Amino acid sequence: MTLPTLEDTGLTSARRYAVLVICCASLLISVMDISIVNVALPSIRDGLGASTAGLQWTVDAYTLVLASFLLLAGSTADRFGRRRMFRFGLIVFGIGSLLCSLAPGIGWLIAARAVQAVGGTMLNPVAMAIVVTVFPDRAERARAIGIFGATAGLSLVLGPILGGALVDGLGWRSIFWVNLPIVVVAVICTSLFVPESRAAHGRRFDPVGQFVVVLVLGGVVSAIIESEKDGWGTPLVLGLLVVAAVSAVVLIGYEGRRREPLLELRLFRSIPFSSAVLIAMFAFTGFGAFLFVTTLYLQSVRNLSALDAGLCLLPVGVLICFLSPMTGRVVGSLGPRLPLVVAGTALTLGAAASITIGTTTPLPVILAIFLFFGVFLGTINPPIANSAVSGMPASMTGLAASLASVGRQTGTSLGVAIAGSIVGSKATTDPEAFTHAAHVVWWPIVGMGLAVLALGLVSTSRRAQLTATVV
Repeated sequence: MTLPTLEDTGLTSARRYAVLVICCASLLISVMDISIVNVALPSIRDGLGASTAGLQWTVDAYTLVLASFLLLAGSTADRFGRRRMFRFGLIVFGIGSLLCSLAPGIGWLIAARAVQAVGGTMLNPVAMAIVVTVFPDRAERARAIGIFGATAGLSLVLGPILGGALVDGLGWRSIFWVNLPIVVVAVICTSLFVPESRAAHGRRFDPVGQFVVVLVLGGVVSAIIESEKDGWGTPLVLGLLVVAAVSAVVLIGYEGRRREPLLELRLFRSIPFSSAVLIAMFAFTGFGAFLFVTTLYLQSVRNLSALDAGLCLLPVGVLICFLSPMTGRVVGSLGPRLPLVVAGTALTLGAAASITIGTTTPLPVILAIFLFFGVFLGTINPPIANSAVSGMPASMTGLAASLASVGRQTGTSLGVAIAGSIVGSKATTDPEAFTHAAHVVWWPIVGMGLAVLALGLVSTSRRAQLTATVV
C-alpha cells in the first residue's frame, strides 16, 4: 500500500519544522558519538588499559558498523516505514549507549559501540529521507538540508567539547550518558509528530549482498589497523586485503544480476550522485584523521586536559554554525559547485599547514590552522546531501541518502585507521616521534582535499548534470 503524499496530509509549516528538529536531534547524538569518543581516548586507554589498536577499534567499531549497514537501513525504511525504523533505531541506540557506559573492559566497550552503531544506522539516512519527504518544495528542501547538514557538522565538533567537559568532570563513561535523555524525548516526539512514509515499492532484503558489503569494508579497515602492529606483509594483513578485494569483485558481479539489489549500481550512472559518494569518502577520511591525530596531540603531546583539548576545537564549531546554513542557501540558489570548491581548497590548505605543527608550535598558530578545517566542515555537508538525492526517484531517496552516508562513515573509519596505523603508540612513548609521524598522516590528506576539489568541478559541469536524469 502506498501512503498518501505529505501534500495530501496537509502538514503545516510548524509541523514540518518540528519534524526537522526531531531528525536533527537524532543526527546530533548519532554523529556526535563519532567524535565525542576521540577526546576520551586517553582516559579510556588509562582506565581500561587499552592498546592503540583497541582505541582505533573503539572509534571504528562504530563507524564501520554504520558504513556496513546503512544501505540495509535505508532500503528497509523505504519498504517498511521510515518512522517505524527511525523510532526503533533510537531505542537500540539508547540501549547501546547504556551498555557503553557500563563496559568493564575494552573488548566489552568495542562490542557495545557496535550495538550503538546498529541503532545509528537507522537514524542518519532514515532521518535524511524523512526530511526530504516532508519538504517537497525544492527551495525549502535545500534550506532544510542546509540545517540538517549544519547539525551533522556541528555534532562532529561539539563532541570533543562536550566530551572534554564530561571526561574532566565525571569520567569517560559519562560521554554516553548524555544520549539517554535525548533518546527518550526523541522517541516520544517521533510518535507524536513524525508522519509515516515509505516508498511505493519497497526493496527486497538482500542477505548475500549485505554480507559481502561487511566483508569488503571490514577487510580493508581491519587490514589497515592490524598493519601498525604486524606490518603489511604478514599473512593476516595480506589475507584481509585479499578477502576485501575478492569480495568487492563478487559484490559488483552479484548485485549487477539482482532484480532488486542492496547496492543499486545504476544510481552510479549519475555523475553528481557517484561524485557525492566519493567526495563524502575523501572528505571524511580527512576529517577522521584530523580528529584522531589532533585530540591525541593536544592531550598527549601538549598535555592539555580533555576539556581544554575540546575547547581548542571551538573555532571549528563556530565556523560550522555560521557557514553550514549559509552553504545550504547557496546550494539551493546557485548549486553545489562553489561550496565544494571552497571545501576542497580548505581541506587541502589545512592539511598542508598541519605539516608544520611541532611539539612547541604556539597554540594560537594551531588554532589558526584549525580554522581551515572549520571552513571545510562548514561547507562540505550540504552539497553532498543535496547532490546525493537530487534527481533521484522518490522510491530511492532513502537508498541514495544511505549511500552518501556510507561514504561519510567509510571515510571516517579509513581516516582513523590510517592515522592510527601511522602514529601507532608514539603518543604515549615519544611526543617528538608522534609529531613526525603525524606529519606523514597529513600528506595523503592533502591529496584527499585535491580530490574533493577536482570532483567538485567535474560533478557540477553541464555534462555531468545531464547524467542525473538517466537514473
